[in-house]
Amino acid sequence: MVFERKMLTYGDPEDEEEDAPAEEEEEEEEEEEEEDMVDPLDAIRTKCEQTEHCVHTKERLETCEARVGSRSSTDEECTEELFDFLHARDHCVAHKLFHNVK
Repeated sequence: MVFERKMLTYGDPEDEEEDAPAEEEEEEEEEEEEEDMVDPLDAIRTKCEQTEHCVHTKERLETCEARVGSRSSTDEECTEELFDFLHARDHCVAHKLFHNVK
């Protein structure tokens, strides 16, 4: 990198101006490509959350959260319901995810 900078400083100033916009365009293209990439896991999770079993476990989780949230003091937690929902969703995702991985 240091060698390239020395070469540019000793070169013709007009050449430096022509190279700079081309380098900026390349960097912008790389950034756009990175932004366009979408994690397939997120899309598959969203689809799996809409399946019948996941909807049922999510409803149980939301019911539990509402019940716990309505009480001022309780020892109850919704850990079991949360784990049931995550297990159901991840089970669905496991069967679909690796078909999309290259």
